[in-house]
Formats: sequence, structure tokens, C-alpha cells
Amino acid sequence: MQDLDPTPVGPWRRRSRETAYANPWIEVWHDEVDRPDGGAGIYGVVHFRSAAVAVVAVGDDGRLLLVGQHRYALDEYSWEVPEGGVPDGEDLLAGGMRELVEETGFEADDWRHVCRLSISNSVTDERGAIFVARGLRPGAASPDATEDLALRWATLDEVLAEIDRGEIHDLLTIAAVGRYAVDLLRGA
Repeated sequence: MQDLDPTPVGPWRRRSRETAYANPWIEVWHDEVDRPDGGAGIYGVVHFRSAAVAVVAVGDDGRLLLVGQHRYALDEYSWEVPEGGVPDGEDLLAGGMRELVEETGFEADDWRHVCRLSISNSVTDERGAIFVARGLRPGAASPDATEDLALRWATLDEVLAEIDRGEIHDLLTIAAVGRYAVDLLRGA
């Protein structure tokens, strides 16, 4: 168990931290804490070794490029915008560009950062960024060995309807497409 300086972090005071589990992608910390009310407690934090990035890839006709794959943790198929992890030390934009090419084969001439986000911030420190990519040029995809991907194009209205029906439920995709739709309404 690692003893830490009991300096408060906001209204919490961490007394110790122990790694309960670790693999190449995540580490789960068990913290002994003093809660904001002064009582003793524990807190579990899932630490991601990479940041999340999502790309709204927009074709010349305005349709969005979606990636489909089976998600092990949910044991179901999921349609999503291209997304993935950006390891420490890699620029978020560079990571978004890499993920778009790896998953779809497409490169883009125009990139715009639209927002940053925290993902499930009550249990994880994972952060992320969303980009919009335009001026797409096709190429060869090179997915990870863990990915068996399908691609499809859909209009914004089709994607929003699938979100409304719960057919698209990936948080990064919902946030990315929602932010993209708001920007369109604003004329951005």
C-alpha cells in the first residue's frame, strides 16, 4: 500500500492508495479517504492509461461515417463514430487522426476540435476530446487485432433517430453527434 501526503483534494483527503488491479489499459485504485463530512471512507477509481478521442467524420454530402463492432463488455453490437484511446505523450489531434485512419482508412484535410469531456467522472479519471473531420479521402484501414469493424454512412437525422430509439447508445458517439448538431444549428 502506498502512503500519500494527506493533502486535501477538494473536500476529500486521501490517506492511502493501493492498486487493486492493473493491465495495459487500466489501473483500479483503492483509496482510503476522509470524506467531505469528515468521516472515514473508501473510494475506487478506474484510471485509464489513455485519453478518449471521438471523430465526427463528415462526408462531402454531409453524411456521417459510423463504425460498427461487437463490444465485449456489453456483449452486443454497437454503431459509433470512429473513436479510441490516445496514450500519454500523443497529442489528442494526432490520436484522432490515427484512429480515423486505423478504423476507417479515411484521412481528412480539415480538423476542428469541438470540445473536451470527462467520462463517468464519479468512478474514472478518463478524459477525452471530440473532433470534427471534413475533406475525407479514402484509404486502407488497419484496425487493431481486437477489432472486427464494419462501416456505414448515415445522415445526421438518421443518427439522431437511432440515438432517440436507443439503437446508438455509446456515450462518446452521443456526445460527439450532439455537439456536432448544436454547432450546425449555431452555424459553426
